Amino acid sequence: MSAMAAELRVECVAGYFFSRQPFPRLRRTSVHPPPRPTVDPPSAEAELLARLRAGEEAAFEQLVREHTPVLLRLARRLLRAEDEARDAVQDVFVSVFRGLPRFRAESRLGTWVYRIGLNACLSRLRARDAAAEETSLDDLLPRFLADGHAVVPSLRWPDAGAERRETREEVRRCIDRLPESYRTVILLRDIEELTTEEAAEALGVSPGALKVRLHRARQALRALLDPWMREERP
Repeated sequence: MSAMAAELRVECVAGYFFSRQPFPRLRRTSVHPPPRPTVDPPSAEAELLARLRAGEEAAFEQLVREHTPVLLRLARRLLRAEDEARDAVQDVFVSVFRGLPRFRAESRLGTWVYRIGLNACLSRLRARDAAAEETSLDDLLPRFLADGHAVVPSLRWPDAGAERRETREEVRRCIDRLPESYRTVILLRDIEELTTEEAAEALGVSPGALKVRLHRARQALRALLDPWMREERP
């Protein structure tokens, strides 16, 4: 995903909380192939794959050059640590090179590389989770009375402008404050634009469980954003 596309997705995350409508889906950019596999790789990609399998050094350099920017952006967003993100990308290319003999071209080469990158980042996040107890979201989620009404009614925010830079930056800060598993599901579904099934497979949960986690993550994100959104700004 390009930096511009990522900016647009952050705007959509902010815009969702103004409209209270489902997140809009943007047309994917051409910077990297979508996670969904396609059967027939483009001829240029098939040629690169043939050169890679032949052990051509220039082909490996091309692969690294073309895919490093996308992988590094992904790793930075998920891991939030520059050194760890760069280490993860290096690990990705090691896995790619080792896995080339087993790659059957049933999906595009770029899709395959991206998925290896995503899985590498998620593995690092799971290692973090095993070493630290996850923060609870209970304090951020809405509470309800016996009659089903919210204890604190959800009010519509004043129009702070989902497209404004300061709004996008605050959305990012609040996403970063979410516990790891909830932050990750927001990033995968609403920033990286994976489908429910793709995100569920990547996280090792059922689609139903992922939908529940995403709903809770969005509720928590709204609660984090609420005080800032209600401030009066010029």
